[in-house]
Amino acid sequence: MTGPTPGPMPRPMTGIGRRTGLVALVTGGGGGIGSAVARRLARSGVRVTVADLDAVRGRAVADEIGGLFVRLDVTRPEDNHAAVAETISAYGRLDVAVLNAGVPGSCGLHDFTAERYRATMAVDLDGAVYGLQASLPTFRAQGSGSVVVVSSIAGLSPSPDVFYSAAKHALIGLVRSAALVLAADGIRVNALCPGLVDTPILAPFRRSLVDAGCRIAPAGLIAEAVEHVLADDRTGQVWVAQAGQTPSLVEPPHIALATTER
Repeated sequence: MTGPTPGPMPRPMTGIGRRTGLVALVTGGGGGIGSAVARRLARSGVRVTVADLDAVRGRAVADEIGGLFVRLDVTRPEDNHAAVAETISAYGRLDVAVLNAGVPGSCGLHDFTAERYRATMAVDLDGAVYGLQASLPTFRAQGSGSVVVVSSIAGLSPSPDVFYSAAKHALIGLVRSAALVLAADGIRVNALCPGLVDTPILAPFRRSLVDAGCRIAPAGLIAEAVEHVLADDRTGQVWVAQAGQTPSLVEPPHIALATTER
């Protein structure tokens, strides 16, 4: 791992915009949205652990921002716990977890295999569950913590990438339900759903999307949205970030259970 840059201890206030010396762990931090988030947070004075499976790219980002690099396979619970432990060892605390790692679906309904289906879910859903679970002991001990789970517009609407969309929909349920049970511990959990973003994953389709009139956001815009979510004191919220738009809240339906009362 690379050596982190030291910084002051945080003041006991809520909202990232009113605190100094925060520590954040960013998964998938070696490229795309994750590297943009790591850079943005570092510029705001946050001490950042860049966690990624790609050691070359992840370490390069960490070195650039004066942060810590940890090699992380999000599909392994033990790797997630190790990433948190190394962050605590380096910085003494953890305040923010940005669970961003994700991959496009590796199969669909027409070419389905159980192995490729599980590979998609292991990163896109299990990785967020393991990252959240690994951060909870520290957050509970501190009495505070903020988690941003990066979902997708495909988590709010249908997509031809069926299992990617299924995983991203599941993340919305994870966030809303986890926020409900973790509020008493002072832990905030929110979801951010980016639209089309200019990342390597999108590169093969970029030209056709632009020709079709789609607007593609730079990764920096999504990083700004992450900071916006962290600055908000609410929990269990679902935010959308798209090119040309300010981050906005989506109000999921609230369905009351049927009762015997008239």
